[in-house]
Amino acid sequence: MQPRDPHEPHRTASTLELFFDLVFVVAISVASAQLHHALAEGDFVHGLTSYAMIFFAIWWAWMNFTWFATSFATDDWLYRVLTFVQMGGVLTLAAGIPGAFEHGDFTIPVLGYIVMRIAMIAQWLRASRGDETLRSVTRRYAAGIAVVQLLWVGFLFIPAPFQIAAFVLFALAEMSVPVVAERRHQTPWHPHHITERYGLFTLIVLGESLLASANAIVGALEEVETLGPLIAIAVLTLVVTASLWWIYFWPPHHRAITSFGRSLRYGYTHYFVFAAAAAFSAGIEVEIDLLTHHSELSNMAASFTVTVPIAIFLLGIWWIAIRENADRVVNVVVPAGALLVLLDPVLPIPVTLTALVLVAIVTVLVIRPPLSKA
Repeated sequence: MQPRDPHEPHRTASTLELFFDLVFVVAISVASAQLHHALAEGDFVHGLTSYAMIFFAIWWAWMNFTWFATSFATDDWLYRVLTFVQMGGVLTLAAGIPGAFEHGDFTIPVLGYIVMRIAMIAQWLRASRGDETLRSVTRRYAAGIAVVQLLWVGFLFIPAPFQIAAFVLFALAEMSVPVVAERRHQTPWHPHHITERYGLFTLIVLGESLLASANAIVGALEEVETLGPLIAIAVLTLVVTASLWWIYFWPPHHRAITSFGRSLRYGYTHYFVFAAAAAFSAGIEVEIDLLTHHSELSNMAASFTVTVPIAIFLLGIWWIAIRENADRVVNVVVPAGALLVLLDPVLPIPVTLTALVLVAIVTVLVIRPPLSKA
């Protein structure tokens, strides 16, 4: 397992990587559905904390595989089998998400997560037998991941009142592994390949949002008195999702990971970008619940379940990819737009102001393309 050439021409996502991503759709869909139920019932604190914890496991496992693959993907039989093991871990985690939300039981999600991480340890150990210059790096990765998995086993025995604090500490420990492992020598990464992988995962998350919203709209057709409000939400949801896609893919993302520190910022900030995109569909479903009288939330509270994720998504992408590739106008319009969407709850028609703001941002991006760099 030799390291891949970071300057390899025409490097694109493999079919195995695409197949790997599809399994994560299941986990994201279940997490988003559980968040929707919690928000619709007004259980904001428990719903958001459970969602943040579950989504961390989804995001971190996906991101670790993605960065490993850009450096060492061989696509031989053993690499494929270990990837399938990780996919099995994702499905196990997904099966335990309802129990984590409803009863605070993280046993199955932690088990699924550990399965994924053990397979990742095996990948790093295999890579350590290749290039001698990267042997210390790969072994530090394997050792660091193994140590943190022991912490996650201990997490299951921590009393509920202390689980959130423990989760924060253990998550920080997970995120410190790459920093420690690569402090002297760094694994090679392919900028175009890695940013393509993030882009593809963004497409999956946005697509899941459209699917979940469409299913909710179809299910509500027979429960509303008039179709007008439901049609309006359907149109506005499509407009918002299309705008988020446009905004995400406007900047040249490969410029954002030109150093190890910048790659950390890019990768870690995507936790908020991905989680917000997935939470957007939950907010739309909450709005539909309000129309069909399945939720006791106020109009303002329901609107915030849509606008807050969108604002986080916009600020995240602006910070890591747009900011350094845009002129002064764009750098004012995008963050200002993120703040403006938070005013949407004052309007009687859900998502209207948000859609108008996003269309305005897209219009500015069309008029003012990314700055060219030598």
